Amino acid sequence: MATLNTSTIEQNKNFPFNFIVNVVDGGFFGLALGFASFSTVIPLFVSTLTDSAILIGLIPAIHVVGWQLPQLFTAHRVSQQKRYKPMVMFFTIHERWPFFGLAIVSWFVPKIGPEIALALTFMLLIWQGFGGGFTATAWQSMIGKIIPADRWGLFFGVQSGAANLLASVGAIIAGIILLNKIPTIGFTMCFLIACIGFAISYLAISFTREEKKIPLSISSERKVFWKDLRGILKRDTNFRWFVVVRVLAQLGTVGFAFYTVYVVWYYGVDEVTAGILTGLLMIVQTVFNPIMGWLGDQWSHRGVMAVGMVSAAASAGIAIWAPSVGWFYLVYALAGIANVAVWTIAMALTLDFGREHEKPAYIGLANTLIAPTAFIIPLFAGWLADSHGYNATFLATSVGAIATVIVLSFLMQDHSKHSLTTE
Repeated sequence: MATLNTSTIEQNKNFPFNFIVNVVDGGFFGLALGFASFSTVIPLFVSTLTDSAILIGLIPAIHVVGWQLPQLFTAHRVSQQKRYKPMVMFFTIHERWPFFGLAIVSWFVPKIGPEIALALTFMLLIWQGFGGGFTATAWQSMIGKIIPADRWGLFFGVQSGAANLLASVGAIIAGIILLNKIPTIGFTMCFLIACIGFAISYLAISFTREEKKIPLSISSERKVFWKDLRGILKRDTNFRWFVVVRVLAQLGTVGFAFYTVYVVWYYGVDEVTAGILTGLLMIVQTVFNPIMGWLGDQWSHRGVMAVGMVSAAASAGIAIWAPSVGWFYLVYALAGIANVAVWTIAMALTLDFGREHEKPAYIGLANTLIAPTAFIIPLFAGWLADSHGYNATFLATSVGAIATVIVLSFLMQDHSKHSLTTE
């Protein structure tokens, strides 16, 4: 108990400092992504190399799958670390340097041609995606260790809010750059500025204070570790329902990606209105991230996620019914609340499972198991929109969100995270 008390004292002593430097890390990471967004800037760059909608649509999918898929495969190594930070610092380089590669590729497009540039771009995007995935388990485990359990929601909320705010600033400046520069120079400038943001982010996270702790896991052999993973899935019914929640939540938010295309096509709105709606989405996420994170700590992460998925169902439902484009201000606002639930609150909720030495295994399982559906569901939604119209996709989104609320409300239960952390 003396060791645990000492560890808790050190954690509480370093908490304010670690909170600040890791929020700065997230903020500048978000700023960098504003200049090299997977939903705007990079697709625009790729569109100058190819007119293939499939290839352009793969860009965010590569990012998401790259983040989720590797996490389980690094969990064993993460579980054996006395300190998670060195592993984070090593792997996170690989989710940052590819943007410098994109700057080089964009600059030399006139010389190497669009085909070679396109191939190099996708190689870099795959490298970046998996670089994030190899970092993710160690990073989330580090946050679970250095941030007290009753502040996980607040931390993820404030960090995500800072990232959204600065990403919005970066996106606006990137738009100005791309508007006033020829493509070669404009995209190169955006990617280089993103590299500066990533460098500042990397410097911030390097200041993290993390105490050494002897791993408590008895699964030092990989075969035993994988056996333990099967044991977790077999015995932890609540965690299995959480995995179901993560899958259903993907369906319950998939329609959001089609909102902008829909309002432009169906209502004929101009670029300014579309930009205002997107800006509203980012503002809502910035404001509600810390609010929902704090509320999850004080009340229930599961409950807050359920509220977020009610918002998702309402958002998609109103999108189907809306008699005028004015209703889409509410649609986007509700979508912003739902996005906080499926990202910020879901990360905090993942850390609720297992004791400290088991968290890498739970984090890996919670993300890798849903990676296939993260790729399949958007493809299904796109097919549904092409075959039966956007309203069919919005209806499927609403049904998925309602199903998520049902599982969260009646089948999944709250974890006693504070007792689990100290056991």
